[in-house]
Amino acid sequence: MGRVVRGQRKGRGSVFRCHNTHRKGPAKLRPMDAAERNGYIRGVVTDIIHDPGRGAPLAEVTFRDPVRFGLQKEKFIASEGMFSGQFVYCGKRASLQIGNVKPLADMPEGTIICNIERYVGDRGSLARASGDYGLIVAHNQEAGISRIKLPSGSKKIISSRCRAMIGQVAGGGRTEKPLLKAGVSYHKNKAKKNRWPRVRGVAMNPVDHPHGGGNHQHIGHPSTVRRDAPPGQKVGLIAARRTGRLRGSSGLKPDKE
Repeated sequence: MGRVVRGQRKGRGSVFRCHNTHRKGPAKLRPMDAAERNGYIRGVVTDIIHDPGRGAPLAEVTFRDPVRFGLQKEKFIASEGMFSGQFVYCGKRASLQIGNVKPLADMPEGTIICNIERYVGDRGSLARASGDYGLIVAHNQEAGISRIKLPSGSKKIISSRCRAMIGQVAGGGRTEKPLLKAGVSYHKNKAKKNRWPRVRGVAMNPVDHPHGGGNHQHIGHPSTVRRDAPPGQKVGLIAARRTGRLRGSSGLKPDKE
């Protein structure tokens, strides 16, 4: 019986829990209501804030409650060009301006969008990382669906009633600056969770990892492992459909329009 490997320990929580003490809260669009379905509602960006562990900045947007006296405060993922004091409009009849939120059906094809809803009313789940954006490829008005291009390059078909923010997520180019030294990587990952430094399995002893041991660092057996392998053995390329690099043009299949 070998030692408990890292993948097993992560399931227990303990020191592998998420570092969320200083986080500002979930970043979501407004809950869908009659004001957005039939017209629009105006909000004002009160502040642009940093959220620890997130590459993109957040925009604190304040709306007047459409039903009762008071204010509603939401945290949006900021799009490139947003500023404090800016008016943000959410709803079907909002204008096509950066930072506004509209249903896909009311935007023309070719619009740059971000923080896209996957399902109607889920308040945003696609294209949310810093510098990311999607693209409206086509509408099918009869079926009520829209085809969008995701940051990965893949195309997806979703309901035209799904909402999205106009523009590109702020904070782009973050990964272009090199980390340069271990201390920078330490502070970057400290805000996220306990995942750094990561010791390779081949650098361990046989008791510590299935890839450990042997003269010269080598795995010694296929790195692929079946999906139903028991914990402790389930390391490496889990249920891999294919391995190796994508070589030549055959690896990238042309997209069917």
